[in-house]
Amino acid sequence: METKDSVILEVKGLKQYFPLRSGFFQRIVGYVKAVDGVSFFIRENEVLGLVGESGCGKTTTGRAILRLYDPTAGKIWYRRRDGERMEISHISQKEMKPLRREMRMIFQDPYSSLNPRFTVKDIIGEPLVIHGVARGRALEDRVADLMRAVGLDPAYMRRYPHEFSGGQRQRIGLARTLSLSPRLIIADEPVSALDVSIQAQVLNLLQELQRGLGLTLLFIAHDLSVVEHVSDRIAVMYVGKLVEVAETEEVLRRPLHPYTEALISAVPPADPDIRLERIIMPGEVASPANPPPGCVFHPRCHYARGICSQEEPELVEIESDHYASCHFAAELSLQGIGGRT
Repeated sequence: METKDSVILEVKGLKQYFPLRSGFFQRIVGYVKAVDGVSFFIRENEVLGLVGESGCGKTTTGRAILRLYDPTAGKIWYRRRDGERMEISHISQKEMKPLRREMRMIFQDPYSSLNPRFTVKDIIGEPLVIHGVARGRALEDRVADLMRAVGLDPAYMRRYPHEFSGGQRQRIGLARTLSLSPRLIIADEPVSALDVSIQAQVLNLLQELQRGLGLTLLFIAHDLSVVEHVSDRIAVMYVGKLVEVAETEEVLRRPLHPYTEALISAVPPADPDIRLERIIMPGEVASPANPPPGCVFHPRCHYARGICSQEEPELVEIESDHYASCHFAAELSLQGIGGRT
């Protein structure tokens, strides 16, 4: 059981539904269940990787935590720098403002996330001005320090975003995120829009900063090999629900959910002597507007039985600190990086 002092963020039963409207009067005819009952925690100075196919609700989860969306239901507890544990799921935006100095986000697209009319100095310095942290010469010095921290030359602070490459723009975005010395960062697919060679540079930089500054990260990605590289633990998401959570090595070596097994089989192993049986999932990802009954993964699961289409499995602790939502998690022998367990 986790102690309250070791957990910086705890999410319980988080739901984020978006209404579907139709007709002249735009009546609500249904909901897109983008996030449907998600629960997890993140320890201080830990990196939790949130992985899953596109459209599964990863980004929506991150935005709901930061209150860029107002959650439909659920609770979000955040432990502040002074040790106070706050429930933030339904507080006002005015009450959220002080917390935004401690909780920040790295956005996915380094092109659209930077204002093209601002110089680099304006982009990185804007949070400092809004929160009254620095102005004038102090602001310029702080921006220069942040640029050096992310590997950029401060001499370029008066240039505009279009004068930089994709990797450099993401570094600018990272400097902006770090400007207020946050404790918790939601990194929303921060390297997915970059070339592979640049991805490695940004990931290594992010790891160095995380360790050096003692940051806590929720690292969102659809690429399991990227998540493996940076994460202490991995949470696997499918159609708005968490299906497995465990330490990174444990998930890769001994998956307990069939969806995790399929994701692992798609990742080329670093050791050429390891041969994984590629698992092809039939059908398409279920629509969050019309999810299947029972287990949301059962229409694509090779191990599905009658109960899977009738009863929804809960995310429960199968082994020590290893959670899975599968009726047969304790008895299946699934393929990990080292072969079948």
